[in-house]
Amino acid sequence: MNLDSFLLMRHEMVLTIITLMVLIADLSFNEEKKIKVIWLATALFAINTIIGFLPNISGNLFGNMYKNTDLQWTMKNILNLGVLVVLLQSVEWLKSADNKYKISEFYLLVFSTLIGMQFMISSGSFLMLYLGLELATIPMAALAAYDRYRHHSAEAGIKLILSAAMSSAVLLLGITLIYGTTGSTYFDVVALKYANIPLQTLAFIFFFSGMAFKISLVPFHLWTADVYEGAPVNVTSYLSVISKGASAFILIIVLFTVFNSISMIWKPLLYIISVLTMTIGNLFAIRQQNMKRFLAFSSIAQAGFILLGIIGASSIGMTSVVYFVFVYIFSNLGAFGVVSVIYYKTQKENMDDYNGLYHTNPKLSLIMMLALFSLAGIPPVAGYFGKFFLFTAAASSGYYWLVFIAVLNATISLYYYLLVVKAMFINKSETPIAYFKTDVPAKIALSICVLGIFFIGFFSIIYQYLESISFGI
Repeated sequence: MNLDSFLLMRHEMVLTIITLMVLIADLSFNEEKKIKVIWLATALFAINTIIGFLPNISGNLFGNMYKNTDLQWTMKNILNLGVLVVLLQSVEWLKSADNKYKISEFYLLVFSTLIGMQFMISSGSFLMLYLGLELATIPMAALAAYDRYRHHSAEAGIKLILSAAMSSAVLLLGITLIYGTTGSTYFDVVALKYANIPLQTLAFIFFFSGMAFKISLVPFHLWTADVYEGAPVNVTSYLSVISKGASAFILIIVLFTVFNSISMIWKPLLYIISVLTMTIGNLFAIRQQNMKRFLAFSSIAQAGFILLGIIGASSIGMTSVVYFVFVYIFSNLGAFGVVSVIYYKTQKENMDDYNGLYHTNPKLSLIMMLALFSLAGIPPVAGYFGKFFLFTAAASSGYYWLVFIAVLNATISLYYYLLVVKAMFINKSETPIAYFKTDVPAKIALSICVLGIFFIGFFSIIYQYLESISFGI
């Protein structure tokens, strides 16, 4: 391997070096200085995020098993931004007495999963995809059980690893059938040999079922609420945003590059699953009182919206999915950031606990309201344009009834998002959450989310305006 080869794998190589540096620092510091690992890991990852935006080099390695294009480079940078926000939100939590002696484990697990996701995104074969998937999944189960001495966290880790093992087995069976019917695991070779024959159709169904688990699509969503509720809040935000985003990215890549020849099979399948995922996610979200379960079912509904862009099977659809995930990261992490700050200050995480929050903590209330409005798709924040582009991608392919159902579900989601807003701004409470100061890293993370929601939305307005002028509208 020469220098160009290393530059192609810039994201993975730099992150691997940072992981080793965190491990060495943990071994070097005594017990009293372990807290320094937090600042070292966060600073190094911030540098890694900046390095990721340096000019991209396209190419492939390992006989086309690994690919790096402008699209994949963009996807990785989006994930890096999301992880940086999660790390900033986690500083105060990691400094607590319960986590004092296991700080480095958190960063090693997070970085390991991210490396796996990046290999998934750059995979040019099903073998590389599966290796990246396992590297991302196993540490994630350990993250869910991070508070291992708490019953709910340990239970979340067990549920996640057992469910993930089952889904990985199903996905691997699909890959095995793909290899058996085409004689290759490389995406470009499989794409040429894939046809509408029963065994290959069955192989695709198994593969898609394994990926649907990772994105929490109905009926593969049952693990989501329990794991999200049991895991620490910061781990839950990582699962709901970074893991889901990476899985959505690799799904659109594989569907468009490998299975495009059988789109007549997977488009009706995605149509049905999209409707079920949006509807069931929304209906169950209305019933939730625990904020983590509430946001869990909200994320399931959002996954249903993502399928609108995928089902378009066009460059517009792929672009809309990438844009939506980008917006979703800031919106969801903004909401989870407020939930995490409140929980680690007060140990409260039910919706009723938020009654009267605006009178004691107005800034947090406003950030939560902005994040929820973006998730609901209310203009002019970025979430509105994310959903608008997804609807446009589906409508441009003739799926008008699907768009109509999606609009109805967006209306339902607005109702339950407003329940939280009502609790914070209108509902009265005799014992509201007392005023407290948010730590500086969390303030920075929340500020990034707010800026992302506002500026991405503002940029979208300008882009639409300029585009209308160019077409003389």
